Amino acid sequence: MEPRITRPYRHVPDGYRALLALEASTRDDAVLPRAVQELVRLRASQVNGCGFCVDMHSHDALEAGESIERLLAVSAWREAPWFTRSERAALALTEELTRLADRTDAVPDPVWDEAAAVFDEKALMQLVLTVATINAWNRVSVATRQVAGSHRRAAAAGRP
Repeated sequence: MEPRITRPYRHVPDGYRALLALEASTRDDAVLPRAVQELVRLRASQVNGCGFCVDMHSHDALEAGESIERLLAVSAWREAPWFTRSERAALALTEELTRLADRTDAVPDPVWDEAAAVFDEKALMQLVLTVATINAWNRVSVATRQVAGSHRRAAAAGRP
């Protein structure tokens, strides 16, 4: 697989910095646990078919201490016993927010209500922004066909 554009962000550095700033605003582990953040990023990337981001967030989750067993089950989280109530609520909301056009009630009340039952409003908004941000990254990476693993090779070579 070849990218359509190599290092697409060099063409819109202000946009890249804006996405990085939005991403940074969602990474408060005291509000939303890092495990939840990475599971959400991974699941949205799976739904969107973004191999670049699936690869990146799988590695990020491993570095954060996530188990391989749980990572392998993220795509089938409803059928796997390894996820907590709050993780399940976050994953369900992630899927609804990622697939907005799939139904007339884009985010059904039961999904929202379950997330609101396990997260306070600050954490819930961090979750919503985390999903929105990864969806933006996914759309850029999918459109430009960024290659899975290329971010690690670029980092090793000293390129952003």
